[in-house]
Amino acid sequence: MNNLRWRILLIVVIIGACLWAIIPPDKKIRLGLDLKGGVHLVLRVQTDEALRLETETSAERVREDIEKAGITGATFKTLGPTSFQVTGVPPAQDALLRQASAGIQASYNREGGTGGTYTFVMKPNIANDLAAAAVTQAQQTIERRVNELGVAEPMIAKQGAAGDQLLVQLPGVTDIERAKSVIQSTALLELKLVEQGPAGSRENLLQATNGQEPPNTEVLPGVEGRVAAGERPATVYYLVRKVPIITGRDLRSAKEGPDSFNQPAIHFSLKPDGATKFARATSENINRRLGIVLDRTVVSAPNIESRIADEGQITGSFTMQEAEDLALKLRSGALPAPLTYLQQQTIGPTLGADSIRAGVIASLASLTLVALFMLFYYKLSGVNSVVALVFNLIILLGAMAYIGATMTLPGIAGFVLTMGVGVDSNVLIFERIKEELAAQRGVRASINTGFSRVFLTLVDTHLSALISAAFLFQFGTGPIRGFATTLFFGLVSNLFTATFVSKTMFEVVLAERHSDTLSI
Repeated sequence: MNNLRWRILLIVVIIGACLWAIIPPDKKIRLGLDLKGGVHLVLRVQTDEALRLETETSAERVREDIEKAGITGATFKTLGPTSFQVTGVPPAQDALLRQASAGIQASYNREGGTGGTYTFVMKPNIANDLAAAAVTQAQQTIERRVNELGVAEPMIAKQGAAGDQLLVQLPGVTDIERAKSVIQSTALLELKLVEQGPAGSRENLLQATNGQEPPNTEVLPGVEGRVAAGERPATVYYLVRKVPIITGRDLRSAKEGPDSFNQPAIHFSLKPDGATKFARATSENINRRLGIVLDRTVVSAPNIESRIADEGQITGSFTMQEAEDLALKLRSGALPAPLTYLQQQTIGPTLGADSIRAGVIASLASLTLVALFMLFYYKLSGVNSVVALVFNLIILLGAMAYIGATMTLPGIAGFVLTMGVGVDSNVLIFERIKEELAAQRGVRASINTGFSRVFLTLVDTHLSALISAAFLFQFGTGPIRGFATTLFFGLVSNLFTATFVSKTMFEVVLAERHSDTLSI
């Protein structure tokens, strides 16, 4: 009797804990994209742009090195994402060029030399590695940005044979345009010294140099001054140095907040190395303008009034929402390459609610039919199976709530499948008990034998299904994982309820009735 009390107490504690975990279900059970609604995106990472940026950076590095080596008059031209050309190098200075470009020899093959023209082509294995790294970095950056948005259970995964596509699913997102803006923005921050500007046009800006950009400089568009909310700022042009003082990689943190004019701004702090570079550059260029360049656009160009160490602020014509999003993007890092949207699908909450309603109706209908059959065919013993099924569902929902698993539409299918497995388990046990009763073995002996002889069979079948569910979870994505999760915990709880709970109920009945017959 003491043993029976402990068994009943254990069942009560488990069921109570599960009920506590799932009530109220609308707050405790997480819903997936197909049930809660949200946005489904497929993006392509433009890996060619990442390679082109690397090639241009390498060309710029070679340009600086050959100038230091005394080679003058050479011109550079980018031929494609993975190659650039150097012309105008006298044959007598070939050795100097070879020495100056030694730093990129591990990544580039040098071709030509006739007439002072050399072509540097990125090695195929290096290009493949850089393209793959760009996709991985884009995936990690999007994950950080989505997490900062507070999206629960997002899915960001690679897909496609070329390996340059990303699948992004954001359950519960209602402001789709904001989410797309946060995901797609490159958020490449650079702080560059302004050589000249602003000017109303590029021609006016380069009038003194006959329309040509001076060496090591470039013209970037930007905005000048503040505008009222809702007004579109006029475009102006700045001549800035190509090489930035610091970039977004030097940031330690970024946070939105008001500036000295109580306007939205982004306050940032720098890492030690970046702070050292920034302090040196600002102390040497007091009273010059510093261009704050975001995604190749000068958002502001304040005067440097004193040495700035490790903190600063970005001002511009921002709304508070734009400042908040920009700070988020700067904290999460810049994308290595632009993104293009290949597919966008919005799943409304109405469709999710319809899916939930249909799933609940299907589950209740299945449970009702199964209960009626078990009660009709196995009489009072059928009550055991019905109670076991209900407990099975409660434990399954409780386990999913405890681990924070997401309920999906395939997950509801897993519920229905779990009920079918639960009925099969009870049928196996009851049929075995009936065979023992027919052999005149007595009620208690028949029940014990029925459960003990079927137990190993149930363990064997459930273990095989559990292994399959584990593989589905490990190698599946999205809805497949939702199905695997429901199936895994449903099988575990079914094994517990079909053997432990059901047998305990039989023992309670025998302890109360002391009868020589069993309604089965």
